[in-house]
Amino acid sequence: MRVLILQIRNPGDPMIEAEIGAFAQVLGKDREEITVSTLLVDPPRPQDLRPYDLLLIGGSGDYSVTHRDKPWLEPALESVRGAVETGKPLFASCFGFQAIAQALGGNVVHDKSRAELGTNPVQLTESGKADPVFGELSSPFLAQMGHEDCVETLPEGAVLLASTQRVRNQAYRLRDKPVYATQFHPELDRNAFLDRLQAYPKYVEQIAGVPFEQFTKSCQETPESNSLLRRFVTEYSG
Repeated sequence: MRVLILQIRNPGDPMIEAEIGAFAQVLGKDREEITVSTLLVDPPRPQDLRPYDLLLIGGSGDYSVTHRDKPWLEPALESVRGAVETGKPLFASCFGFQAIAQALGGNVVHDKSRAELGTNPVQLTESGKADPVFGELSSPFLAQMGHEDCVETLPEGAVLLASTQRVRNQAYRLRDKPVYATQFHPELDRNAFLDRLQAYPKYVEQIAGVPFEQFTKSCQETPESNSLLRRFVTEYSG
């Protein structure tokens, strides 16, 4: 299987390789099986995506789709729209969740009052319980989260699959495409999650309000969340 990750990170960001490794681990792939393309410089066009069997969009370092005045945003969203329209299996988390929603006519807002950071319980909606990918999960299940932006309004044709107490829109799929997206990070187990946050220690203190060492004690393993990507691939790629 040929896998492409669409990333939006600064050159030299250590999380570039860490994110690739995290997706490789939960998918049971070798690092060499995964290609990376950046949405910041020369975003891929639909024809560039033809060689790939699975498309992924992960998180971001310093970028947000609420940065409406930034010149990188519209080309990146156009590339995301093109990826959706290919009809290829596409799974997006965190920034990717927000980018697909914004690209397809939804609305994303920056709202620190609804920021979530840590291992949090997620509840399935009735549609989530009936879904072939999410339906085998417990409700609630645990997932790793780190965000200040929220999808306020889902795009037309999106089916809500999961929510948290603080943020209603936590996961959705598109009704007519093999596209799933989560606000949380199913690609990150506990160690990968803490490794990522160690690169942004001020973020932990700002959002969680506690020192990093104290914060780590509340983080747990998330095996059900980590099973989502393989089940997605089984369902839509065989």
